Amino acid sequence: MYTPSFLEQLYRTLYTIRVFETRCIQLYRQGLIVGYFHPYLGEEAIASGACAALRDDDYIISTHRGHGHCIARGGVGANDYSPLRKMVAEVLGREDGYCHGRGGSMHIADVTRGNIGANGIVGGGIPIGTGAALGIRIRGSDQVVAVFFSDGAANNGVFPESLNMAAIWDLPVVFVLENNQYAVASPIEEMTRVPDLYERGLAYGVPSSAVDGNDVLAVYQKMQEAVATCRQGKGPVLIEAKTYRHGGHHVNDPGLYMPKDRLEHYKARDPVGIGRKYLLEQGQQTEEALRSIEQEVDRQMEEAIAFATDSPHPSAEEFLEEVQRS
Repeated sequence: MYTPSFLEQLYRTLYTIRVFETRCIQLYRQGLIVGYFHPYLGEEAIASGACAALRDDDYIISTHRGHGHCIARGGVGANDYSPLRKMVAEVLGREDGYCHGRGGSMHIADVTRGNIGANGIVGGGIPIGTGAALGIRIRGSDQVVAVFFSDGAANNGVFPESLNMAAIWDLPVVFVLENNQYAVASPIEEMTRVPDLYERGLAYGVPSSAVDGNDVLAVYQKMQEAVATCRQGKGPVLIEAKTYRHGGHHVNDPGLYMPKDRLEHYKARDPVGIGRKYLLEQGQQTEEALRSIEQEVDRQMEEAIAFATDSPHPSAEEFLEEVQRS
C-alpha cells in the first residue's frame, strides 16, 4: 500500500524530531538555549503523519511545543541539511536561524514552507489558522490549513469560537488536537467531564474523530481524509490525536505527577519505534539500512549544532531598530 521510499521518509522525519529534541535538551543543560524549551518527545507521529498529507502550498499553524511541526513541514531529506541547521540555530538564538534568532524555541516560523508560525500563547494559533483558511476561501484556492493545538488549548474560548466560524463558512481548515493528556500538570480527566475532546466538534456539525497519535500511518490516513474533505469545500474537520508526553511540560519539569504505569504504557508504544517497525515490515528494509538512516540523521544533527554554534548572535543595534520601527 505504501512505497518503501514513503515509509523511509516518514521514519526519517520521526527519527529526526526525536534526535533534535534529545540533543537540544542536552544543549539546554549546557546553557546554550535560554528561556523555556518544551520537548515534543512522544508526539512525533502527529507532526510527521499530518504534514506528510499536505501539499507544498498548504499552511500550518504551530504551538509552543512546535519543533516537530517545523521539522516535519521543513521537508527533512537525505541531502538537505538546511532545515535542521536553521532549526538548531533558531533555538540557540542565532542569526542564521529561521527567524534570525528572534523567535527562539516557541516562535519559529518558515513562511517559505507555509509554516505561519508557532505561538507562545496557548490556543493563540487557532484563530490565526481560521483566518488563514478564510483567506484561502476568499481567494478561491483549494489550499488547506492544518492548525495544531493542545488539549489545554481546547479549553480556551477561541477554540469553540473558531470552530463555529469555520463551520458556518465551510472553511478549509483541519483542526489537529494533540491530546497529550496534560495541560501543564493538570490531567485531562480533571479538566473536562467528556475526555473524548473530538466530540466537541460534533456539536458544531463538524466531521470529527479520534486517532492513535502514536501511529504515524494512522495519523497520515486520517489526515489524508480530512484534507480531501477540505479541498472539496466541505471543511472544517477536527482530528483528536491521542498521545502522551514522554516527560514533563518543559525541560525543567520532572513530570513527577505522571503515573509511572501510564508513562510506561505509552513508551511501549513509542511512535518512533512504531514507524521503525513499519519500515522494517511493510517497507521491507533491513536493520542495517535503518541504522544507516539513523547514523545519517545523527551526523546531520551534529553538523547542524556545529553550524548553529558558529552562527553569530543577532545584532543588538538591528534589534533595537526593529523595535523602534514596530
